[in-house]
Amino acid sequence: MKRVWVMRPFHDEAIYNSLKQNFEVDTWDDHKTPPHDVVMEKAKECDAFLPEGIDIIDAEVLDGATRLEVIGNRAVGTDNVDIPAATRNGILLTNTPGVLQDACADMTFALLLDAARQVAYGDRSIRAGKWVFFDQTPYLGLDAYGKTLGIFGFGGIGQRVAKRASGFDMRVIYHSRSRKIDLEESMGVEWAPSLADLLQASDYVSLHCPLTDATRKMMGAEQFAMMKSTAIFINMARGGVVDQPALYEALKNKTIARAAIDVTDPEPIPMSDPLLTLDNVVITPHVGSASEATFKNMGLMAVRNITAALTGDAPETPVNPEALQNR
Repeated sequence: MKRVWVMRPFHDEAIYNSLKQNFEVDTWDDHKTPPHDVVMEKAKECDAFLPEGIDIIDAEVLDGATRLEVIGNRAVGTDNVDIPAATRNGILLTNTPGVLQDACADMTFALLLDAARQVAYGDRSIRAGKWVFFDQTPYLGLDAYGKTLGIFGFGGIGQRVAKRASGFDMRVIYHSRSRKIDLEESMGVEWAPSLADLLQASDYVSLHCPLTDATRKMMGAEQFAMMKSTAIFINMARGGVVDQPALYEALKNKTIARAAIDVTDPEPIPMSDPLLTLDNVVITPHVGSASEATFKNMGLMAVRNITAALTGDAPETPVNPEALQNR
């Protein structure tokens, strides 16, 4: 019988039941990422992995995988897997796009409004005993309505963020790898020819792009200097898209007003990171897709992909279908 390794113990019973109908299932009984040596050993013992998007499955693991056939990533991002190594070893990688788009768009606006109106800062101030008389001046916020939102990466999540922005009467501009003229007409959004154009024009900048060689550390000191001094920066992509020390300097020196980020580099962010000393940044622990329904549905999609791959059917969302040619 085929064997599947579920790399966390926190999935819904429906996920385990679905897998157990067809396969032998092993589960890593810890909420932390499995050690590298354990991952290497499991790649020789199991036919499929169900990892989280932060579980590193590198070339050393994949080149030594004598049994592994499919990795059903419970994430839309795939930067945790060495895709060329998986492909040359005939290991299929799948992901879970689409199902998390609305949850991530909701979280984007949660971060946008928190940074604009200093919600978390006000809460921290109360808990620290600083609210001893009525004085709004330490908590003055920035408006969202009527402002310009720049979205970098206009896939499913970026488009849903734009839809929410329309409810705030925001002007939306976007930049992505390809221009989407049909959406410009139907959604009332505007094309920014370059990242620089988007940064210079926006009151809010929100990232929704994958982490690739082209996007790694694309937001550095030069890019932050292009933004308005009153602007708010939001990162819902990956921590590696941002030069984190440059973000710290931009916030510390008031090159930009505030930031709200759901991802950091590395993750978790070390307690020694200077970003944690600043009051003009909100940091959440990579929970953009973490609504109860979305969490479950991503797991179920990963299970469907694994089941299809191991039973000879076509998975819903293959990332490297050419891997099948190398088996």
